[in-house]
Amino acid sequence: MAKTKLVLIGFLLSSYFVLAQKGYQLIEDLHYYSMSTQATDAYLKERCKLDVYFPKDTTNVPTIVWFHGGGLEFGSKHIPEGLLKKGVIVVAVNYRLHPKVKNPVYIEDAAAAVAWVVKNIKRYNGDASKVFVSGHSAGGYLASMIALDKHYLAKYQVDADSLAGIIPFSGHTITHFTIRKERGIEGTQPIVDAFAPLYHVRKNAPPFLLITGNRELELLGRYEENAYFYRMMKIVEHPDIELMELDGYAHDMVYPAIPLLLNFVKKQRN
Repeated sequence: MAKTKLVLIGFLLSSYFVLAQKGYQLIEDLHYYSMSTQATDAYLKERCKLDVYFPKDTTNVPTIVWFHGGGLEFGSKHIPEGLLKKGVIVVAVNYRLHPKVKNPVYIEDAAAAVAWVVKNIKRYNGDASKVFVSGHSAGGYLASMIALDKHYLAKYQVDADSLAGIIPFSGHTITHFTIRKERGIEGTQPIVDAFAPLYHVRKNAPPFLLITGNRELELLGRYEENAYFYRMMKIVEHPDIELMELDGYAHDMVYPAIPLLLNFVKKQRN
């Protein structure tokens, strides 16, 4: 009984709970907005936190910022199992969700989190010049938006072009369907406006790896959106973009895509 109590007490420690895992530590629930900003919004204070999973004894490590999916309406920060103990830092981010907030709050939170990483990752053995941004579905959409529309990160004096790479997993390149829903637009009506990564196609964006499931199994049009974005980036002469379609996999294609993400990180480091 005493042993069980100790385990429970361990899990009920403060939000800065540190977990050792064979050379790694996990620090949970770090706020990425300032204390003064947190004081203005209880939901922001509750939700806008991130976890940092990092190797204890290695420095200048590349970092993968991971945004969870869930249609901008649900989901929670987590570190994909395939990224554990892979020689990289992983930062898992929570952001505010619809219907408690509306666009562009989701994108603003994503930018604030990435800016926090760029400015603070050295404390966790990372290198600010090796920050990669990824995520699945809505998370992939957020990764693309903050990398392509530079004004979100510029608010924090971070140049989006300094990011080492962007790896959206099955992310929208048109305006997100939840943002369209907020305007009363059906999910089958595509829109390309300032809230679409496609709207911000440009040559000098960071390197991109686009990954989707099989075009016949994916959410409607998701592969084709990414294929069009890929083509337009090639037309503007972006020098480093790839598109990969995972045969046999539908929208839930995170696990088989993780090795592609890690290979991309390794390639960009060389």
